[in-house]
Amino acid sequence: MGWRAGWGVRIVAAVLPLISATSAEARTLAVGPARALHLPSQAAAIAASGDRIEIDPGTYEDCAVWRADHLTVAGTGPGVVIENRICQGKAIFVIDGADVTLARLTLRHARAPEHNGAGIRAEGGDLTLRAISLIDNEDGLLAAPAPAATILIEDSEFAGNGVCAPVCAHGIYVNDLAKLIVRNSRFLDTHSGHHIKSRARASEIIGNTIADGPRGTSSYLVDLPNGGALLMRGNVLEKGPHTENAATAITIGEEGVTHAGAITLSGNRFTNDGPARAAFVRNLSETPARLRDNHFAGAVIPLIGPGESE
Repeated sequence: MGWRAGWGVRIVAAVLPLISATSAEARTLAVGPARALHLPSQAAAIAASGDRIEIDPGTYEDCAVWRADHLTVAGTGPGVVIENRICQGKAIFVIDGADVTLARLTLRHARAPEHNGAGIRAEGGDLTLRAISLIDNEDGLLAAPAPAATILIEDSEFAGNGVCAPVCAHGIYVNDLAKLIVRNSRFLDTHSGHHIKSRARASEIIGNTIADGPRGTSSYLVDLPNGGALLMRGNVLEKGPHTENAATAITIGEEGVTHAGAITLSGNRFTNDGPARAAFVRNLSETPARLRDNHFAGAVIPLIGPGESE
């Protein structure tokens, strides 16, 4: 059953007496068709620092702005889907609070007038995503500059995101961060944009699958337009036959290098199913890239630019 926004202030006011905790205590707010709070947005309206929001399985046609810090927003089981609406013209979930964790949720079908509607818009600082599915959004995750922040993504799925109309949106696009960490996640069937675009000062991409597949039309698999430290280890990567950029899989510094750091790629497997010979790494920074024990299939140039490949 789908649940729509619009219950308004009356429901929020009615449920306040049902939450048994003082304002200084962390609470658990339950959301679901059979709960006092029917929608994630109703929980977001009353959430305070440190609260945990638990969402029951169901499909919610809703969006939410999470303003409090130190929140955990988690599905209680499989099949928690929030879809089809965006808040503030930005995203299904807008994260304004710092140190927020999202877990076991699917966010899909975000569309915005500017064609950058995101499943998640990160604007508040540190953010953790665990077992999150971002499906068929213009941007999967779009993060504003937060130079002291870390975004950690684990065990998640990004499928069918991305658009260029005319400005490009991506599977992940993070602006200036301290660090982006992506582990044990899957990126599939990205359209036009990049699977991962990171302007973070350090990016760690470990144990993921990043693949165009037979239908994906992505440009780069990984793009570090301003350079920065990069550690890529143990990933399975594939450039598909319909890529919009057949020449390069991973690029570093093509918009001008403003961040520096070690560049290490080891134990990755890259298959080029595209129509032309492709560079695995194109390094436009002055930092030598170190490629170790990577395995290639198809027509591949291991490295263009400073560095060595063994």
